[in-house]
Amino acid sequence: MVKPEILIVDDERDIREMISLLLEDEGYACRLASNAEEARKIVQEHPPSLVVLDIWMDKSDMDGLELQKWMRQLYPNVPAIMISGHGNIETAVQAMKDGAYDFVEKPFKSDRLLLLVERALKMAAITAENDDLKKANVSDLSIIGNSAVITQLRQSLERVAQSNSRVMITGPAGSGKELVARNIHAQSQRRQGRFVLANCALLSPDRLTAELFGTEGTDGRQRIVGLFEQAHGGTLYFDEIGDLPLETQGKLVRAIQDQRFRRVGGSAEVTVDVRVISASSLDVQKEISDGNLREDLFYRLSVVPLELSPLAKRRDDIPLLAHHFFTRTKTAQGKMKQLSKEASAMMQVYDWPGNVTQLQNVIDWLTIMVDKDIIGEDDLPPEILGRSSEKQSAGFDHVVGLPLKAAREQFETQYLLSQLSRFNGNISRTASFIGMERSALHRKLKSLNINPDTGITVESDE
Repeated sequence: MVKPEILIVDDERDIREMISLLLEDEGYACRLASNAEEARKIVQEHPPSLVVLDIWMDKSDMDGLELQKWMRQLYPNVPAIMISGHGNIETAVQAMKDGAYDFVEKPFKSDRLLLLVERALKMAAITAENDDLKKANVSDLSIIGNSAVITQLRQSLERVAQSNSRVMITGPAGSGKELVARNIHAQSQRRQGRFVLANCALLSPDRLTAELFGTEGTDGRQRIVGLFEQAHGGTLYFDEIGDLPLETQGKLVRAIQDQRFRRVGGSAEVTVDVRVISASSLDVQKEISDGNLREDLFYRLSVVPLELSPLAKRRDDIPLLAHHFFTRTKTAQGKMKQLSKEASAMMQVYDWPGNVTQLQNVIDWLTIMVDKDIIGEDDLPPEILGRSSEKQSAGFDHVVGLPLKAAREQFETQYLLSQLSRFNGNISRTASFIGMERSALHRKLKSLNINPDTGITVESDE
């Protein structure tokens, strides 16, 4: 488990060591500084989880109030508890206005300080998590579904989350890779730390290294806090890792393996403690063969591989997902819609090339555009119904040109193929849904030359 790291800044050695021993007995890791210069150096190596900061310090180029302002410019989510032996109301008020979590006057009770530290860390974790979720437009982390693939995925996540191994998530676009990564973080011992998203496709090519590793000015002070440092003690998630330039991929290899790097413009090495999760919607082996993804980087990232299935491979989950998305839109719209049996069946037959993301967009569209509580088949978008007006007309003209028996066989063939696809080839469930005995369905499939194992028609010898 990653221990919260607390920086103690006080010009009195006895006070620093007393606070350090108190916090270490409670399981915290501590670093100590006697003045603002030492504190800035420690902070720039990597940010702490919290700072206990003396206001008045001898032989310091900044007092505690000034140092706190400097820190908040770089690390606004790092809370500070101010302490002073010369405190007054005005000083306490000013410290709180500048963003301090609380103010404690010396001499202080140990229980009081421990309680403030615990509360400050919890508040910082909640604030950071809410900020990250808002930026990602993620309202909850639920993995919806009862299908075999989702049940197996949940079991895998429980095991993976408890390790500190790097994870590579692959799967088609819209299949929920970021959601899975956030679940791993939320179930891990790093959940008190931040989940930092690095969208490789959106990172500025000109400033990519600076955005990942941060920058330092000529005066040695940090100018940009890189994504690695933001994720210290937490998880750094690389979305579409294959979109990174090869030059940057090379720089990542050592940073990920050794957890060390240099900022742009800096000379000293920065050490971090970051779990890396990456994802790709591409065929990573082909990307390696084509020279778009470094093989050494891939093997460092893919210690634990997870592959997500497309939505078409878990059609049983579609009604549950639809209900979940309708529930989420209920608050905004004031009421909750639902699908009719026929509409739900059509949704399960559709192949969903955009996967769960596309399904969510369709539910949002239905919520806005359909002024009914029960959404019927005809209310669904044309792509779900598998027809446009031209296709409908062409299909009807084709059927009209057939004898009744041939037209009926064509309809039955397409209908049964759709239902078999909906239930992933499960004969028992297909028979139950369409109202046939299992043996009768087998006979019907045989008469129509449909192979139930492959879901395709077989040409007759006749």
